[in-house]
Amino acid sequence: MSEKNIKLTIEYKGTAYSGWQIQVNERTIQEEIAKAVHKTTGHDINLIGAGRTDAGVHALGQVANFRIDHDLPAEKYRDALNFYLDRDIRVKESIEVPIEFHARFDATSKRYRYLVASEQSALYREYRWEYQKQVQFDRLTEAASLLRGEHDFSPFCVTASRKENNHCTIYRAVWRRVGPLMGFEISGNRFLHTMVRSLVGAMLNLATVDQDKNKQNLTLQQFEDILLTAPEERIIFTAPPQGLYLVKVSYKSEGQPA
Repeated sequence: MSEKNIKLTIEYKGTAYSGWQIQVNERTIQEEIAKAVHKTTGHDINLIGAGRTDAGVHALGQVANFRIDHDLPAEKYRDALNFYLDRDIRVKESIEVPIEFHARFDATSKRYRYLVASEQSALYREYRWEYQKQVQFDRLTEAASLLRGEHDFSPFCVTASRKENNHCTIYRAVWRRVGPLMGFEISGNRFLHTMVRSLVGAMLNLATVDQDKNKQNLTLQQFEDILLTAPEERIIFTAPPQGLYLVKVSYKSEGQPA
């Protein structure tokens, strides 16, 4: 036998988990999948994720890889792991990739989606932000248009998680509305910790009509200035986790960005 590199595409509901990354005394997606691999093969593995999702955040297309010296065919891992995983985690695909493939470092772009609803639901409340204030939708679309291109997004990142370089290039950012549901789609070459949730929170803040004073707390001009000047202080309008989805991770071999 020789070592193989197995790539997984994973879907999960993040409600019952403390995020992707393994944490002491916490239930996480990474640990549950690693345990399923051990039950399948008897091997302990280092599972590498394309990105970390926070507690309560969902994924439609998370990507991970691990190296293993085992004779199980790569395509068999999908069903084998799903047998041991709870139904709120599903491996959608398992394939063998070149041994040098790295789910995180080889990613060229990621696409996220955030869902906001103007009504409450007994069924869907764990999948969206139920935001019942009056929103000026045209302000949301204007704000989203300002995100495209390269910017320093450090004001929209947890201060302790900032890197030496906090510049990200956004390829696409758009809001859509269908009935009571609003969806924000964003894709870029990289994303900082809580960046998408902070952007959504800021955009909802500037688009919300204060029904008592008929004004917004954050103006569109202030939002644009923050993007242009990247002040030191963090923008604190952070949307809750349950509306956020990691939709797709793209790689160079797949062509165009997500």
